[in-house]
Order: sequence, then structure tokens, then C-alpha cells
Amino acid sequence: MLRGLTTVSYYSPDFEATKRWYTELFGIPPYMDTPAYMEWRIGDYQHEFGIVNSAYAGTELAMTADPGTIGQPAGAIAFWHVDDVPATVDRLVAMGAKPHDSPHDRGEGFITASVIDPWGNILGVMYNPHYLEVLA
Repeated sequence: MLRGLTTVSYYSPDFEATKRWYTELFGIPPYMDTPAYMEWRIGDYQHEFGIVNSAYAGTELAMTADPGTIGQPAGAIAFWHVDDVPATVDRLVAMGAKPHDSPHDRGEGFITASVIDPWGNILGVMYNPHYLEVLA
């Protein structure tokens, strides 16, 4: 059911400094750069590495809906490509996961959601056209 890693997203309260730092690290600027979110494609399979502006946490513009983490250490959410986001979330919840962020259409064919597994880990699932392009 989980077909491959698609996107890893981190939060940043200092968006511009974060952009400079990761641009230097990767040697390229983000290909997606909005006030709420920026993203690079990196590595052999062009995996997506995203930064969410902490100011947008919990809004439709952010990849996750957990504003309670602002000001606290926050981890990454790895998004795994799935063919059917709502069906996958339903199955995960039936298996004991708790809803974290309901399915959201992020535009251009991207759909994301996340659940909290029975041990407290956030598991992200995503329908991601980029993943399918790279796979082809």
C-alpha cells in the first residue's frame, strides 16, 4: 500500500534564513517558493524536501494541521505515495490510527493527509503526481 517516500516536510519560524541555509546545502534554490511553503527536489529520485512556514501551521496552506507544535521541537512528517488517500486513511484509522490531518486537495493533483499511529508517530500519505512521473 505504501509505494514510496514522496515528501519530507519540516517547519521553520525563520523562513528566509531557512531558505538561504537549504539553498546553500543543496546548491539549488527551491523550485516551489511561496510565503507558506517552499520545496526542493533532491537526490537520485528527486525526492521532495519541503519547509512549511510556521506562521501558516494549521491553515489550508500548510502540509499539516498541528499548530500546537509551534515553539516546541517538531519533527519531520514523511509522506508516502498512495493511490487513494481517503481509502488509505480509512484503513489506517480502522487499524487503530487516529486522524491527524484529513485529506486535503493541495492543487495540481496533490492530495495529502496524515494519521497518528498507535505509538504516537505521525504518518503522512499523499497522492503525488511527481512520484508517479519519476516512477515512470
